[in-house]
Amino acid sequence: MQLGSVTTPFGRRPITLALVRRQAALAEIKQGKTADKWKVFRDASAAMELLGIQSNSLAVLDALLSFYPHNELRQDKQLIVFPSNAQLAIRAHAMAGATLRRHIAILVEAGLIVRKDSANGKRYARKGDDGQIENAFGFDLSPLLARSEELAMLAQRVAADRAALRQAKQSLTICRRDVRKLITAAMEEGADGDWQAVEDFYIEVVSRIPRAPTLAATTAVLDEMQMLRDEVLNRLENREDSRNNSTNAAHSEQHIQNSNSESSSEFEPRLQEKQGAKSSSSREPRNEQQRAVPLGLVLKACPTISDYALGGIGSWRELMSAAVVVRSMLGVSPSAYQDACETLGPENAAVAIACILERAHFINSPGGYLRDLTRRSERGEFSLGSMIMALLRANGQGGLKAG
Repeated sequence: MQLGSVTTPFGRRPITLALVRRQAALAEIKQGKTADKWKVFRDASAAMELLGIQSNSLAVLDALLSFYPHNELRQDKQLIVFPSNAQLAIRAHAMAGATLRRHIAILVEAGLIVRKDSANGKRYARKGDDGQIENAFGFDLSPLLARSEELAMLAQRVAADRAALRQAKQSLTICRRDVRKLITAAMEEGADGDWQAVEDFYIEVVSRIPRAPTLAATTAVLDEMQMLRDEVLNRLENREDSRNNSTNAAHSEQHIQNSNSESSSEFEPRLQEKQGAKSSSSREPRNEQQRAVPLGLVLKACPTISDYALGGIGSWRELMSAAVVVRSMLGVSPSAYQDACETLGPENAAVAIACILERAHFINSPGGYLRDLTRRSERGEFSLGSMIMALLRANGQGGLKAG
C-alpha cells in the first residue's frame, strides 16, 4: 500500500485508518482507466442504502460532479473540484450550510469522495504557465473512478433483490389466496378434519407478513404458506382417495356376490378377511403416524421447543406452529420438512423437529438428519417412540412409558 499520497484533514477533523486506506487505494487505480461520471452516479444512487447514504447526500454528490467539466472520469486527469460552500449549496438545491457540511462528511465516510485540504483549509487550484491546473485543493472524485465496478455490482445486486422481492410478494399473494379458498371450500362442504385448527394456523402465518416487507421476511412467510397449502392439498387428496377406495370396495364386493352367488357363503369370509387385511396394510403407515406419542410425553422429552411458542405449547397445533419456526432457525429446508410431513404425518414431523432441536449441539446438519430419519421411517427402520424414550432417559425420566 502506497502512503505517499495521503493527506490529513484541516482543523479539528480527525484522520482514521479507514481514510488512510481509501486515500492510498487511489494511487493504485489502473493506468488509463475511465468511467462515465453520470453512470457512476446512477449506480451510487441505486445502491445508496448499501452505501449508507441518503437522498440529500446524493444531491451533494450530484452538485460536486457538476463542477467537474468533463463527462468522463479519467485516471490521467485532475479529478479534484474546489467549489466554495456557497456555490455548492446553490447547486445542491439551496441546501442549508449545516446540512451541506453533514452530507459532505457522510460522502467522505462512505468512501465516495476524499478531502484534499490546503494548509489553511481553503479550496482553490494553482495553474501553471500553460494555464493547466498543477495543484488543487478541495474534493477528490477519484474514489468514484476507483470503485466504479464495485458500485455497478452493488446496483445490480439491489436490482436483483428488488426483482426477487417482487416475485416473492406475488407468489405469496397467490399462495395465500389458494390456501384461503381451499380452507373455505373444505369447511363449507364439510370435509373431514379439524379445519378450524388449519384456519387458525393460516391466520397466524398471515399475521407474520411484515408491513414493510424485506426479501428475507417475505421468503420465510412464503415458505410457511407453501407448506400449509401442501398440507391442505394432502388432506383433501387423502379424503378423495379414502372416498374412492370405499366406493371401489363396495363395487368389488357387490360384483363378487353377484357372480358367485352359489359359493358366496364359502368364499366371502376369506375374501373379506383378505380385503380387510389389505386395506389395513395400505393404511397402516398413515394410522401408525397419527400422534403415536402422547403430546405430554413429547414435551417432557423435548422441553426446549416450548421456548419457540408464544404462551407455551398446549396442543398439537401449537407444537406444529413452533416446529415451523424451529425448522427455519435450524436451517432445515422447506422440502425436507415437507417430505417428513408426508412420510411421518405433520404431527410426528413436528415431533422429529423437537427431538432434533433437543440434540442440536450434537447434529452437524439438521436438514440432512431429518431427511435420513424420513428415509429410515419409509423403510420401517426408525421409531419416534424409541427416540423419545432415549431423550427421556437422557433427561433422567427413563421411568416414563411411551405409550
